Amino acid sequence: MTEIAFTLLDRPVTWAQAALGFGVSTLGLLLLLALSAWRGSRRRALEALIAAERARETDDKVAEMNRLQAELTGRMQTMAEILSTRQGDLARLVADRMEGLRHQVGQGLEQNVRQTTESLGKLQERLAVIDSAQKNLTSLTSEVVTLRDVLSNKQARGAYGQGRMEAIIRDGLPGAFFAFQPQLSNGNRPDCLVTLPGDGRGLVIDAKFPLESFTQLREARGEEARKAASARVRNDVGVHVKDIAERYFLPGETQDLALLFVPSESIYADLHEHFDDVIQKAHRARIMIVSPSLLALAIQLMQSLVRDARMREEAQVIQSEVGKLLADVRRLAERAEKLDQHFRQAQDDVAGLRTSAGKIASRGERIVALDFDEAKGEPTLPFAEGLTLKKAAE
Repeated sequence: MTEIAFTLLDRPVTWAQAALGFGVSTLGLLLLLALSAWRGSRRRALEALIAAERARETDDKVAEMNRLQAELTGRMQTMAEILSTRQGDLARLVADRMEGLRHQVGQGLEQNVRQTTESLGKLQERLAVIDSAQKNLTSLTSEVVTLRDVLSNKQARGAYGQGRMEAIIRDGLPGAFFAFQPQLSNGNRPDCLVTLPGDGRGLVIDAKFPLESFTQLREARGEEARKAASARVRNDVGVHVKDIAERYFLPGETQDLALLFVPSESIYADLHEHFDDVIQKAHRARIMIVSPSLLALAIQLMQSLVRDARMREEAQVIQSEVGKLLADVRRLAERAEKLDQHFRQAQDDVAGLRTSAGKIASRGERIVALDFDEAKGEPTLPFAEGLTLKKAAE
């Protein structure tokens, strides 16, 4: 028994030790098996308890679910009844709304049809207006073409400028204060001569502005052509300004200022924008270059002067008439004074007449009141009492 059975970890192990270890191991295994079996039975019992608890909980949940299902069924039935009632109300409401909507849609369609009809009528009227405007535009286009043909001819262009200037002056001044193509003392005839009141000298207005150079400038293509056209503009306008100053400035007969009429606003604007030296040269020569709008403004100022002069003349006439009226009033006052004197004299005469009439009336009353003496047959007049007494004494 003391024999060494085997060596374990460099230690000898005997058979008794090995048998003892085997027994202990077997006992431990048995204990482990018993413990394992006890634990398995305990676990199975616990699992059975858990399963029973789960079954009980499941039954409770099933019962709760059955109860909830019953409640849900009741609620569903109630909800179904409510939904059926609401569905009927909704159907009636929808029917009412549809009827109202159908009525509104009918009215809206009728109104839209009426508005559409009115709009179509207005559209037809506007189309008629547009058609008329188109006809006017066509006529205006033909007139513009005619105007272009007129402006391409020098004589026709001069007549156009003359006519436009005459129209502006005729519209603004009375005929007694202007004259077209009058002859001056030197034999020249300006396009227009305006005579303002208070000054015997006339204001010369010339309408023969040179437009050929401006036409050439606008048609110029290239720098050299524009320079040549600009030089021609300066030369033509300068020559025309010099001719006006030499022909129409006559001391004592014309004003020392003249107007050069440009019949186009665009040409006037180009002249002021690109040819300021020409404008300054004309100013130094006492010649004002005016466009149609500036000429109309100048004519309005002249019209104001004419109106003021007429007002002064009329004021003098009114003053003279008022003086005559005052003289007539004085004579009327003198005659009224004389008539008042006659009235006072007549009143005095009437008062004297009334006094005499009163005296006569009083004497008549005394005569009426006389007492007659029947015995003697003589009246006893108051003024005859002294006579009676005198006879009695005799």
